[in-house]
Amino acid sequence: MAKNDTRRRTLADAGLTVLARDGSRGLTHRAVDLTAGVPTGTTSNYFRSRDALIAGLVERIGERLAPTAEDLERRASDAPSAALFADYLRDIVRRLTDDRDVTIALFELRLESSRRPEVAAVLGAWQRAGFDGDVAFNADAGLPGGRREIALFHYAIDGLLLDRLTTPIEPERSTDQIIDDLVHGLLG
Repeated sequence: MAKNDTRRRTLADAGLTVLARDGSRGLTHRAVDLTAGVPTGTTSNYFRSRDALIAGLVERIGERLAPTAEDLERRASDAPSAALFADYLRDIVRRLTDDRDVTIALFELRLESSRRPEVAAVLGAWQRAGFDGDVAFNADAGLPGGRREIALFHYAIDGLLLDRLTTPIEPERSTDQIIDDLVHGLLG
């Protein structure tokens, strides 16, 4: 059977929906088939095993959460500053909160990775590549902060997203205010 990239992305998107809605225990080939509205067995034609399905979901998360060329180009001409770094963080948080199912699915995979080494390996490689890309981007763009500060911002953003996607401890504060406070607190 010829593999269709559009169908593969559609199935991965349906898998992310299932993962966000039903958790990792609900992620089955059949559930993805039902959510995608395709004949039974279609998902297993594209993702032969659960591990292959998870790897496909991780790949799709990366595609859906990647910054646009326009976003990167818009910032490229700005002078490096804490304000530019805050703008960069706002963009990351916006992409993660705009695509709520993808972010919840990512958290689900991170939780599953604590129990399944094979998921940890796939997710860890993807996260390290993203982190290293952020470090390189930060250095190339001349933004303040080094590897340590970027790691601290990753930790802070994870906590912020978990807070915003569930029950916020300060629902009256805007996400932008919190990001400004994080940047000021970590970069001074």
